[in-house]
Amino acid sequence: MKLASSNTTRSFSQSTISYLPGFTGPLPFHLETGYIGVDETEDVQLFYYFVRSERNAKEDPLLLWLTGGPGCSAFSGLVFEIGPLKFEVVEYNGSLPTLVPNPHSWTKAASIIFLDQPVGTGFSYSKSSEGWMTGDLKSTEQVYQFLRKWLINHPELLRNPVYVGGDSYSGFTVPLVVQDISDGNEAGNEPFINLKGYLLGNPVTDPIQEQNSKVPFSHGMGLISDELYESLKKSCAGEYTNVNPSNTQCLKDLQAYYKCILGINTVHILEPICYFLASPETETLVPYKRSLRENLKQLDDPKPPLRDPPAPSPECRSYAYLLSAYWINDKNVRKALHVRDGTVQQWQRCSDRLSYKNEISSSLRYHLTLSERGYRSLIYSGDHDITVTFIGTQAWIKSLNYSIIDDWRPWFVDAQIGGYTRTYSNNMTFATLKGAGHTAPEYNPKEGFEMFKRWMDNEAL
Repeated sequence: MKLASSNTTRSFSQSTISYLPGFTGPLPFHLETGYIGVDETEDVQLFYYFVRSERNAKEDPLLLWLTGGPGCSAFSGLVFEIGPLKFEVVEYNGSLPTLVPNPHSWTKAASIIFLDQPVGTGFSYSKSSEGWMTGDLKSTEQVYQFLRKWLINHPELLRNPVYVGGDSYSGFTVPLVVQDISDGNEAGNEPFINLKGYLLGNPVTDPIQEQNSKVPFSHGMGLISDELYESLKKSCAGEYTNVNPSNTQCLKDLQAYYKCILGINTVHILEPICYFLASPETETLVPYKRSLRENLKQLDDPKPPLRDPPAPSPECRSYAYLLSAYWINDKNVRKALHVRDGTVQQWQRCSDRLSYKNEISSSLRYHLTLSERGYRSLIYSGDHDITVTFIGTQAWIKSLNYSIIDDWRPWFVDAQIGGYTRTYSNNMTFATLKGAGHTAPEYNPKEGFEMFKRWMDNEAL
């Protein structure tokens, strides 16, 4: 299936950016932003940031990065996780926040497209009311359309190896995008995309296994007692989701469990729960999201241990998220990024107002299909994340039933253990980042980059 050249031209806009407000001097890397229209009418306009590889752009892989959520902007990946910029975290004084280089950017080994998806995320928008309605299946098809059109407009990268990556909720969508690309190649869609594989960090994959893993994870991390753990295993029989309301002992044990972990920062159990300003306009204090099982609502919910929320502090990781909102909502910044006037009134790092339909209950079958087709994959876990634990991720990888070809061992960075790894016969590598949280490269940038670079270069971790 060909893409009409007239439609491609009409749907595409791009701008090269040499300077950004808040960054001293010219950018030391190639940055491009733009929009691509998708669907038949091209009402949905997807916004992207593209950074060319700082090593060897002619030969290095091209990575399409999909931030999770759904609804978290690609800008989050660009400045907090794997991109070449980061914020200087100091107390906000009314002036424009400052950007500085990230020495551990993944763009030192690959060219990366950071895509605002699905529609309604970041600066991506729709020209029609119908276009705002989306979901797992529609959004992934739109991502595939985007990539095809983008590569047509960047023919110099058509032969480069292509990978798709993301974290968190992208564990649902990335495998489907990869399968769409693979299916399109087999069907003869143009352009042919030189797809080699995919990578996922702390990925939501099989929610039942992942939810059930939280209890053993909490026990292993010393968050619950031996006695409670043994009682939970006995009363709930290892099943901590969809508990029968008549199983009162299991519900009682789960209530005790949640009382123990309620004061824990679920994205990194060693970091404090920090409150931060949701936006410069609302000045509303909002904590990290916490969730309790629906079947526990009939019981008395324990109260948060914090009586009065502390003031936002630069010592909190989330303070940088506040700075990003001040920076990117500045009119001069939007002009520099070539954001279209009037399309997005207030940028949000993560939006919870999407008209989005969750349609994938498990992405395991996509991993099986992609393994059968021989694609490489890297699945990594920050090992201090309780949102999607490394135990749950290991469980679903094991359920794929592939043999181990390189068994569990440490991997090193600067003579220190960066984490642990294991490789399977389906070209899948699993790795942990020791001490990292949910968006692992955000917490361990040096180790995250070394892991990525070695895997991309087909080297052993």
